[in-house]
Amino acid sequence: MAQALITGAPGWLGNRFLHFLTRPHPDYPEGAEQPGFDRIRCLVLPGADTTRLKEIAPGVELVEGDIRDPAAVGRLCAGAEGATAFHLAGVIHPAKRIGELFEINTEGTRHLIAAASAAGVKRIVATSSNSPAGASRDPSTVFDESSPYRPYMAYGRSKKLMEDDLNAADREGALETVILRPCWFYGPEQPPRQTTFFQMIKDGKAPIVGSGESKRSMSYVDNTSLGLLLAAGTPEAAGETYWIADERPYSMNEVVDTVEELLEKEFGMQVAHDRMKLPGVASEVALAVDGALQKAGLYQQKIHVLSEMNKTIACSVAKARDQLGYRPSVELREGMRRSIEWCLANGQEI
Repeated sequence: MAQALITGAPGWLGNRFLHFLTRPHPDYPEGAEQPGFDRIRCLVLPGADTTRLKEIAPGVELVEGDIRDPAAVGRLCAGAEGATAFHLAGVIHPAKRIGELFEINTEGTRHLIAAASAAGVKRIVATSSNSPAGASRDPSTVFDESSPYRPYMAYGRSKKLMEDDLNAADREGALETVILRPCWFYGPEQPPRQTTFFQMIKDGKAPIVGSGESKRSMSYVDNTSLGLLLAAGTPEAAGETYWIADERPYSMNEVVDTVEELLEKEFGMQVAHDRMKLPGVASEVALAVDGALQKAGLYQQKIHVLSEMNKTIACSVAKARDQLGYRPSVELREGMRRSIEWCLANGQEI
């Protein structure tokens, strides 16, 4: 048994991943031994509600602090020689300032690399993003690990710099690093913003930009958790990068149609059977506005999200399948069914 260090808990992926650090993952390859951890230590923001963490993993050790504070990250790593650090902390949508992306995603990762290497941590398994590879206007585009860096806006640049630092640490022998690139999350432990998406579909207000046939890879959180465990338990993964997502990408039409059908036929809800349809140019206008705002150091979440909605962000998981034994068993319909079920069981009204 060994020690696991976690950044980014409580959080959507952090909370869900804790489930599988404390119990077997049902999709871990048969005959292979899932990594086991007898000690789990999490870096949590001061004042964060840790009730859920303690419910999932009653013996979890909590270290208060911010990833932006080197001293706090040092406390997380203190005495953790030989541990595996799961670096899940990050910000996608900053409150207002673009600078937060680099302070948390880039500088925070540098703090973890420094503290972990000083403490003798063996491996960092880090969650990056699809954004360093960018986005495509061609629905036939499928990214893989050989695709060149084309970071999408400031978030993509912050994650690309994070990957650069992790790769350098591995090359220089400071410690082992593995980079995972999950895509659009969905699944249990979801935050209210994802529930709002379900509400928009129910009310007939889900935005479809252009034809709605742009493709998106999505990462059901249990599939992502499987990728994290495999990256920790595969010695040959050191120094590698892997896309981690569902087996195939989905069109926005398929995503909205699937959720609508589930809400109506499996959960008995009345749905509006409508869409908020926008021309493809709406995303291009949003892209221009988003770019101008970000150059000024500002961020507006709705504009940024709209800028992506006519673009394809799809990936192949072949490398993870071949090298890690990654076999994601949950696809869109079942994953969304479980997501809706979790919302209703946990007081998130749709």
